[in-house]
Amino acid sequence: MQTDMRRLADIATCTLRPMSQADAKSVLSSLKDIGKQHPEIASLLASQTPLKDFIVAAFSLSPYLRDTAVAHPQVLVRALAEPITDHLGACIETARNAWKGGEGGKALSDAEIMARLRNAKRDIAFTMALADLSRLFDVRETTRWLSDFASAAVSATINHLLFSAHDAGKLNVVDMQQPSESSGLVVLGMGKLGAFELNYSSDIDLVVFYEPQAPLIIDPQDAPETFGRLLRRMIRILQERTGDGYVFRTDLRLRPDPGATPLAIPVDAAMLYYESRGQNWERAAFIKARPVAGDLKAGEAFLRELTPFVFRKYLDYAAIADIHSIKRQIHAHKGHGEIAVKGHNIKLGRGGIREIEFFVQTQQLIAGGRMAELRQRATEPMLEGLARANWIDGKTAEELISAYWFLRDVEHRVQMVRDEQTHVLPTTEAELKRIAYMMGFADVTSFSAELSRVLKTVERRYAQLFEQEAKLSAETGNLVFTGQRDDPDTLETLRKLGFERPQDISRTIRTWHYGRYRATQSVEARERLTELTPQLLRVFGENKRADEALLRFDHFIAGLPAGIQLFSLLGNNPGLLSLIVNIMSSAPRLADIIASKPHVFDGMLDPRLLVELPTRDYLAERINGFLSGARHYEDILDRLRITASEQRFLIGIRLLTAVITGVRAGYALTDLADLIIAATLEAVLLEVEAAHGKFPGGRVAVVGMGKLGSHELTAGSDVDIILLYDHDETAFESNGPKPLDSVRYFTRITQRLISALSAPTAEGVLYEVDMRLRPSGNKGPVATRINAFAKYQREEAWTWEHMALTRARALCGDDSLIAEANTIFREVLGQTRDIGKIAADVAEMRELIDKEKPPSDVWDFKLIPGGLVDIEFIAQYLMLVAPARGSDVPPSGTSTADVLQALGPALIAPADLETVQEALTLFTSLSQIVRLCLDGDFEMKDAPAGLIDLLCRAADMPDVKVLEADIRRLSKAVRRIFQAVVKPCSAAHQT
Repeated sequence: MQTDMRRLADIATCTLRPMSQADAKSVLSSLKDIGKQHPEIASLLASQTPLKDFIVAAFSLSPYLRDTAVAHPQVLVRALAEPITDHLGACIETARNAWKGGEGGKALSDAEIMARLRNAKRDIAFTMALADLSRLFDVRETTRWLSDFASAAVSATINHLLFSAHDAGKLNVVDMQQPSESSGLVVLGMGKLGAFELNYSSDIDLVVFYEPQAPLIIDPQDAPETFGRLLRRMIRILQERTGDGYVFRTDLRLRPDPGATPLAIPVDAAMLYYESRGQNWERAAFIKARPVAGDLKAGEAFLRELTPFVFRKYLDYAAIADIHSIKRQIHAHKGHGEIAVKGHNIKLGRGGIREIEFFVQTQQLIAGGRMAELRQRATEPMLEGLARANWIDGKTAEELISAYWFLRDVEHRVQMVRDEQTHVLPTTEAELKRIAYMMGFADVTSFSAELSRVLKTVERRYAQLFEQEAKLSAETGNLVFTGQRDDPDTLETLRKLGFERPQDISRTIRTWHYGRYRATQSVEARERLTELTPQLLRVFGENKRADEALLRFDHFIAGLPAGIQLFSLLGNNPGLLSLIVNIMSSAPRLADIIASKPHVFDGMLDPRLLVELPTRDYLAERINGFLSGARHYEDILDRLRITASEQRFLIGIRLLTAVITGVRAGYALTDLADLIIAATLEAVLLEVEAAHGKFPGGRVAVVGMGKLGSHELTAGSDVDIILLYDHDETAFESNGPKPLDSVRYFTRITQRLISALSAPTAEGVLYEVDMRLRPSGNKGPVATRINAFAKYQREEAWTWEHMALTRARALCGDDSLIAEANTIFREVLGQTRDIGKIAADVAEMRELIDKEKPPSDVWDFKLIPGGLVDIEFIAQYLMLVAPARGSDVPPSGTSTADVLQALGPALIAPADLETVQEALTLFTSLSQIVRLCLDGDFEMKDAPAGLIDLLCRAADMPDVKVLEADIRRLSKAVRRIFQAVVKPCSAAHQT
């Protein structure tokens, strides 16, 4: 590893200029006085080097640096003599070990550690300022070194306090060499300290918690008072000004309810507070939290435990408005309503550092629960992460990163002048010139121009995120919904916007504003909806059935338990309104899902939603990311239910917006089910093993049947599964605390799996489960041993069961058992069968379905003669007779379309095959949309108008009459083809 040998003597050119020549002469005079005692300084003054010019200019611009050098010349001597990083590293080590070395093995006095820390702080602050002003270091390095020093100083202070409390008999330190180790005392650095972004003259924000059961604590009853005294001493040690200066101003007010709680709080009490009463501003604060002192392992464990509070599993759009309201309050209190240079607050003013931080943190609060990569502490890597995740574009990230570090540079120079914790630029021209020169600008004009550009860039980017201005223009007309009567001008405005029944619309909106629904009862919810109403009306009015769509939206609002989340989401993301219109006008099922589970709408904010296909890898990444924080079995199942309902919804949205086809939706819904079932099985196996142990040689695999097996699930499909198992022949029971015999053991797994998938909970149901396709149907055992399954399929199964087997697909479980199952499928389906018998059985089954389940009308795409059942039966028939005709059998679980493509040409005329494929594509697309949009059967007379439009658009038909005629044409043709292909007399053609 290469040593960093940068020295101040390396300065090649002086980029600074002194405030004035008079100031420069005064500085030289002070340096000459220092040089009388320190030859190194005298030698510097005798030279004509850029370093001499730099020191003179720096001391001229920063009275703090000049005064420090005059009072403590050795600080300047050391800064010039050593490589900068070596010197800074030594300062940090001095601080970290400042608690050690008391006489007789006793703790130091407070005065002794205070002096040590202040001397180290003076050294590092002085050297750091020179390295920064000289540009040998950039602002990133400056903030990192300052943060490392602050962590070391706090750590040393805590060690000192624990050591002295042990000496006094108040605490029980386990390891006197490392007092904090395993102490259970959690000291978190918040804000810029936590993110390694500390200001030059920053105060430090700390939060302190303790574990009452830790060995450190002698009497838990005394702990609050003991820690209270210690932390008050800590504050004095760090921030009291003495002849040696101070270390850091220290603030403990970020703890829970600081007006009513002690300085240190038990861990359990803190967790209870955050989980029940924590505020959005506290969530934002903890994004940057980092253990800096005390028991670091306990600190990391506390933050892991707190992750669900900070990064919620539901996206929380209300947090945007909440965080933005804090920003508005800052503006109101600080009076920074305009962008100016003189007197502008670099941190809190418009376009300032806080806007960049809020820009990042609000998006972290929204998405961090789903995307672990958006949980970083520091601002620059988070902006880069947001860009990688497509939450912002690369240009925005680049601009804000550049602006952030420019503003941090300015902030540091404002503070370096007199070592003051200020963020406000000077109000006089002369003092502003000082900052301009420290920044390396030639004059105030050029500095002001660049600063104004940066502030306006930040303000513009911030406004794009927070301050949506999508309101109706003044020319549109009145929109007044107060009082008991309709406002005539408002009715006219509604009519112009596209509503045919303006009185009904006006009355509906008055209902919202009167707070008659649960979702509009709170003042805040009504305010959000009031702000949103003009935009809602405009977007709904653009729909050709505007009244119907808005009244369905009203029904949706009426069923919401609360409205603020949705109204905040729509207010901050107006592009989603057109999608809401689409859903409300065409998809009552989706509207009901949103009403009962508003969180499913969270994923709509993912910028990649409509550009990334829901592939298996895409879905797996999101499911795994969402499961990563699960703590126990029920939590896993709840998270699976949440992510399954959300991803089903998002697949549906892609289908609704024609991003994917009905066939692609079938694959996506099946991939989702595969992944969810696999994760559920894994959780179930761990749960059963915890109670009953493992069964020697035990292996389990889940087989998907029906549409699950053939990748053709719809939004409303249940899942057909079979559970196969095997175990050592010599084993009689499992090896856990509650052993079970093999039948009961694998039955228990199956029952737990079914329950996990289908039991209704507050988060809903994963899938309805159908196991009737297992051997012997409902009369057989729920779990089937692999050898019994093979024997049944080879010797006892009926034709319809072999038809079902054509769609069998092993989804998850033990790899070796999956391989065995696939071998059985291949062997059974590869048998040469009596073609005539198979044809007769298939035809008979279809006739039976016609009798027992007649179609309701032509829109029953599954059951109509020539519908999906006919097409599926054709494909299954082709699979079963393929060996007898010398054809290769596709793997079981192959989709209907792929079977037709592979085997159809051998038995079906090209034109007929094309017709069947056309019908399959159309009926699949229409079925997927109907199942997505409706819970029950499709009834033309009751169908939402938007759904009819959607079906016509999916079929590329001009209107519903033409579409219905095409359905009749294709279904008749398919029934004819079915009868021609599947005919009992084909036995004569058997080879």
